[in-house]
Amino acid sequence: MSQETGPEAGTPVGSGRSVGPLDEVDRRILDELVGDGRMSIRTLAERVHVSRTNAYARVERLLRDGVVTGFRARVAPEPAGLGTSAYIALTIEQNTWREVSAELARVRYVEHVALLSGEHDVLALVRAPDNATLRDVVLDRVQHIGGVLSTRTWLVFEEFDGERSPWQG
Repeated sequence: MSQETGPEAGTPVGSGRSVGPLDEVDRRILDELVGDGRMSIRTLAERVHVSRTNAYARVERLLRDGVVTGFRARVAPEPAGLGTSAYIALTIEQNTWREVSAELARVRYVEHVALLSGEHDVLALVRAPDNATLRDVVLDRVQHIGGVLSTRTWLVFEEFDGERSPWQG
């Protein structure tokens, strides 16, 4: 399997071109890889009932087409020392998304950023070691980014992944 990685932080995902619809085998491959991105092509082929050559070609195509953007470890935040998680909603000046997103990508502890429609413009997931660090991230880093008008923070008490992959039939 190729070990390509995804785009750099702060870089928008997508190439502007459309990829054809995924068939049932592609969806089964994605479901298996989401569950275990380290599995061998042989194991993947056995699980989705295709030849190794077919499985390898499909994975390479999914990578090339940008459907699969890379393989990475999933890290549990709390055991890794990041015991405080929060979502921070930002209201920003019109037309400052590119500058704000570039700055947010450089802020330590910001894990994910999304441009939104609605009451707030941006939503950022922050994982910090403690509340004091979270406060510093919000008050000293995020609120001082040019173009940020206001923030609103929600602490995460508990989180979980859904039981079904969107790639399951």
